[in-house]
Amino acid sequence: METGDRDWARYWRAPESSIEVMRAHFETHRYHRHSHETYSFGVTETGAQTFTCRGARRTSAAGMVMAFNPDDPHDGHAADELGFTYSIVHIPAAAVTESLDDRRGRHTGSPLFAEPVLHDRAAADALRKLSAAVTGGQRLAVDEARDAAISALGRCTPLRTTLALDDENRPRPRRRDAGIVRVRDLLRAEYAREIGADELAAAAGCSRFALYRAFMADVGMSPGDYQRQLRLRSARQLLAEGLSPARAAADTGFTDQAHLTRWFGRCYGITPARYRAAAFNGAAEPSGRPRALPA
Repeated sequence: METGDRDWARYWRAPESSIEVMRAHFETHRYHRHSHETYSFGVTETGAQTFTCRGARRTSAAGMVMAFNPDDPHDGHAADELGFTYSIVHIPAAAVTESLDDRRGRHTGSPLFAEPVLHDRAAADALRKLSAAVTGGQRLAVDEARDAAISALGRCTPLRTTLALDDENRPRPRRRDAGIVRVRDLLRAEYAREIGADELAAAAGCSRFALYRAFMADVGMSPGDYQRQLRLRSARQLLAEGLSPARAAADTGFTDQAHLTRWFGRCYGITPARYRAAAFNGAAEPSGRPRALPA
């Protein structure tokens, strides 16, 4: 990962759970545009970070909460040379949907947070407690802190709802151009294979240039970035299952381990080796001196 000497990151994965927490301080690291299959909720502790999401530039300063829906493309970097410190929690979509539907008393599909930056102290405190619970490693404490955090987030902002979740537990859009659907399906089915722009254009039934514009407008990233995102997600899952970074790279279409490591760091802020260590040992070794996680 290409970062400065004072950048550091640490990662945890809750035992017997797919909830993950990262705490980091970045001054020079810049996130490449990416998304997660989970809901991702961050709390900025010091400094400020700037990112683009849902067609606008956003800033999260100390005490603010970031709320990313599944498949919400975003990037991010420090707002100034002093950098920022933050923690972010990744929660599976099904868990958020179940918790909010239970509170609302209806089952209408996956809720979407309307605003990516929230000003709510209770939600920030609840996310801090969830982060602390994950680092503590007690399953019941994690489950209770997760439900409390989701409830606090649901109370502080309006929610929109998709019609349903697709077969991979991601929000399914209400409408989508048939050509874009075919391209997305092709990339999902064969993400590890080298696919050219002409093949994608043929699947979409339009020119390469028309496909690029339509795909960017619909998905929020280019077909190439989307394919790389699918490869990264698959590699992430393989690493969590115990595969080595070299094997995960080979199985998901990356040129080699170095290629995977470079893009994993650009999009996730941590190396594949440290992520794998977190999946098995509870916490990855930090790349610098970590500060105490707030309780």
